[in-house]
Amino acid sequence: MPFAPDHETFRDSVRTFVEREIAPHVNAWDEAGSFPRSLYRRAAEMGLLGLGYPESLGGTPADGWYRLVATEEIARAGSGGLMASLFSHSIGLPPIVAHGSQALQRRIVPEVLAGEKIAALAITEPGGGSDVARLCTKARRDGQEWVIDGEKTFITSGMRADWITLAVRTGGPGAAGISLVVVPGDTPGLTRSPLAKMGWWCSDTAQLRFDGVRVPLDHLLGDEGAGFHMIMQNFNGERLLMSAGAVAFAQVCLDEALDWARQRKTFGASLVEHQVIRHKLMDMRMRIASARAWLHALVERQEAGDTGPEWVADLCLLKNHATQTMQHAADQAVQILGGMGFMRGTKCERIYREAKVMMIGGGAEEIMKELAARQLGL
Repeated sequence: MPFAPDHETFRDSVRTFVEREIAPHVNAWDEAGSFPRSLYRRAAEMGLLGLGYPESLGGTPADGWYRLVATEEIARAGSGGLMASLFSHSIGLPPIVAHGSQALQRRIVPEVLAGEKIAALAITEPGGGSDVARLCTKARRDGQEWVIDGEKTFITSGMRADWITLAVRTGGPGAAGISLVVVPGDTPGLTRSPLAKMGWWCSDTAQLRFDGVRVPLDHLLGDEGAGFHMIMQNFNGERLLMSAGAVAFAQVCLDEALDWARQRKTFGASLVEHQVIRHKLMDMRMRIASARAWLHALVERQEAGDTGPEWVADLCLLKNHATQTMQHAADQAVQILGGMGFMRGTKCERIYREAKVMMIGGGAEEIMKELAARQLGL
């Protein structure tokens, strides 16, 4: 088994936190379109935000299994939007930790891990989608500052982010001209517009516009022109977390469907007593078990330092498999719940709406297949 006793102890504490602080409020937060900012601080006090980050920056050194436990337990609340925004720092901070100056790290990371500030990542543009190498947002030097002009869209935590890790073009066309800079959320010239979505209602997704936004030159992460490689490395962590979340949400759908099938009676018997329903449940279980086994195998390889091209290829394919498993589980759960599955307030109804963004975000299915093939030299 991949989980040690310490992992299971941590699981118990996270489950209690979710049951007390999150689950009772998820429906109301979804309808309201946001969750309280104070939840960041409470999650930080639980040690959730700092998992895997350096202790010197306020984090808690932890292996990948702890992060997997946290993902599984928070998913029990059945809200991908909450998870996406509460942990938007998991894609916004790693480039800063890996490539930012020590001064920049000390200024940004501790407050984010303490839940006092919110970090976001802004890469996608209205005209680019998954084609990162085509991004058009420009940053030009002017004295000791970068001057930034352009637009980003579909940005998780975009309305509330205090720090934005931003992909910009500092050089010529193509991947070699891309860099990463960090932009404070209160910088003049930055405007934000909320986006209405199919799912992830309580996540503050936004379109960002940069009009002559100025940041110091030392807000550049790493070397100028090295941003594309940083983004690709960052995608690996994002895709692993998304895969873990997808498997966890699929399990939530199975649990809800099974509970309903045991309680609901039709034609004189519980739903679960009908063969067709039992077969649906077993199909769900089969797909979830296979996705989970693959996920665990990749985490184990990552912990052993095996993150070469073949691991990246498998990760891309796992993301497809895990999100397809989530979509199938949500569809079948809604079908088993029948009319109740169509009602707001059930977990599977929300997850059904949120499955598609998991299949697109972090790299659409088609991109994942092509990237996997290239990693394998095909």
